[in-house]
Amino acid sequence: MTRKLITLTLFDDLYKAEKLFKENHIRHIPIVKGDHIIGMLSCSGIERIGFLDSFDSDETKVDNAIYSMLNISQLMVRNPIVINSSATIKSVVEILAKNEIHALPVVENKILVGIVTTTDVLNYLLEQYELEMS
Repeated sequence: MTRKLITLTLFDDLYKAEKLFKENHIRHIPIVKGDHIIGMLSCSGIERIGFLDSFDSDETKVDNAIYSMLNISQLMVRNPIVINSSATIKSVVEILAKNEIHALPVVENKILVGIVTTTDVLNYLLEQYELEMS
């Protein structure tokens, strides 16, 4: 699980979201209200409407118009599936596979404490494999 969280609120805009995705090389950002998760924003959700890969000047005008029309609330997944930190790797993998998602917010007493992504799971499995091989 990743404990160093990058989060957004409903008051943030899509420009900030785009910047966070690019600068941190991440694909999911929890949307919070205080310490509580209220949604998840995915990079793929934004990419579907054509924002992140627009670099030439003509496309910037289009992006600015789209950014002005939409907000985080419209693009986020509301009430995402969450787990607690005692969840097993098996249960995490089952949830990810069954729901065809790539990130699970981790909560303790309804407070967001981390996020588990498919990359986290793969890194864990790789570590376990390397331990077995040594």
